[in-house]
Amino acid sequence: MIRTSIPSRFAAIVGVAAGVAALSVGESAFAATYQVGPSKPFKQLGDVAPQLAPGDVVEVDGDATYSSVSLSKNGSPQSKITIRGIKRNGKRPVIKGGTNTIAIHGSHYVLEGLDVTGGSARCVFHHANDVTVRDTVVHDCPAHGILGADTESGSLTLDRVEVYRSGEGTRKHQIYVATDERMYPNAVFRMQHSYVHDSNGGNSVKSRAGRNEIYYNWIEGGTYHELELIGSEEFPTNLLREDSDVVGNVLRKTKGAFAVRFGGDGSGETKGRYRFVNNTVIADGGTKYIFRLFDGLESVEMHNNVFASASATPFTLIRDVEAKWAKGHPIVTGSNNWVPTGMKTPAQWTKTIAGSDPGFVNASALDYSPASGSALRNAGNNFPSSSSAAPFPNPLATASFIPPSRTIQAPQTRANDGAIDIGALEVGSRQQSKRAFSLEEQLDEDEMNLAEMEAALTDAYATGEPMACSVGSGRSRSLAAPTALVGFAVFAALRRRKRSRR
Repeated sequence: MIRTSIPSRFAAIVGVAAGVAALSVGESAFAATYQVGPSKPFKQLGDVAPQLAPGDVVEVDGDATYSSVSLSKNGSPQSKITIRGIKRNGKRPVIKGGTNTIAIHGSHYVLEGLDVTGGSARCVFHHANDVTVRDTVVHDCPAHGILGADTESGSLTLDRVEVYRSGEGTRKHQIYVATDERMYPNAVFRMQHSYVHDSNGGNSVKSRAGRNEIYYNWIEGGTYHELELIGSEEFPTNLLREDSDVVGNVLRKTKGAFAVRFGGDGSGETKGRYRFVNNTVIADGGTKYIFRLFDGLESVEMHNNVFASASATPFTLIRDVEAKWAKGHPIVTGSNNWVPTGMKTPAQWTKTIAGSDPGFVNASALDYSPASGSALRNAGNNFPSSSSAAPFPNPLATASFIPPSRTIQAPQTRANDGAIDIGALEVGSRQQSKRAFSLEEQLDEDEMNLAEMEAALTDAYATGEPMACSVGSGRSRSLAAPTALVGFAVFAALRRRKRSRR
């Protein structure tokens, strides 16, 4: 092993930070930071929205409520526009009301740290491309919580988002996403590390996107389906094959007859391939079927999943009487799944484990981690493969994180003792993950520290210290950004080194 001295590592950190600073010259060199709040130059997001340009950051003070806003200016792929909530007194900024509480018509945005509520039609309306919403709560929306437009919508990422008490009837949903398959044929809807619960109607998560990546979420309490991944109703069925990768989730069905629908809903079908791996599915009273295969689809593969009941009521794994198989026959494969004794499973499945109790740590307390003596332990397939008749494109290689514990929290790494367990959680995941500090967590913490540093620099300027030049009320362009980046990189590295020694 080659050991690097602390001075060498220090120099390397400084060099990397300086390189990052140099690369940032361009659009981001002229990026502005705007501050919005009751005591700040801008009182509402709507006051600053028309002025935004690539690389700009808007810091919104928490512990205050703001009016609805439409974001129409574009960022760029290299210099996104960031709308960042800054907690005050431990509270996020609340964006409330309007027909669309936040309407995103401009592309290349990051929205983070917000509380969004009350939009009469939609709390968040996605009508753009390359948008990330993270560390944000969306709730109490009388119609849709988060809605994507059928046209002119591209990729959307929901990361550490909580959605609840939204939706209505069977046609308004907590999350409902679509993509424009002509304008953005490679668009992806990714939802990860999120918590969706307690719907007032509709599906928990419904998507008509060209590709869905549903990773490491806790989803429960949907009125209709917990997941409905179906085809476009705006574009021809054969324009794209729409595929879905569903990995590492807890799906807890507490009301309604069906947990998941793949294929179509009578208005649009995917003819797509579905991959369902390392999920924990809990059927509560009233659940009749886990999978509702409907209209056109090509294949479904299922590996390392646990399908368990929270009551003595039996349920059926698959209902496919409405399915229209794209190749004229079913392709339903899988390996190493746990099911209740007596459940009918597909003939193509291998190494299925049947039992009366999967052996959770404490199912009544909703801790679905395998106990040390559980049949799920080390019983998974580390390298599940697709059917040669329908290979899944670019699958997630392995389940490396676990779902959140029914709250928004930093991503938690999945414990790894060599052989993977069946389900979304690993033996000891909850205990070990509390001590895990992943790269994603480091980046998130560093980003927030940088925001605080930027705020401090802005405050220093306001008191007369020559750290930035003003180009408009409430708007500053830092002349010391490279220096700040270098200093902050060193500061963050030292903090991480200190933490690693604890």
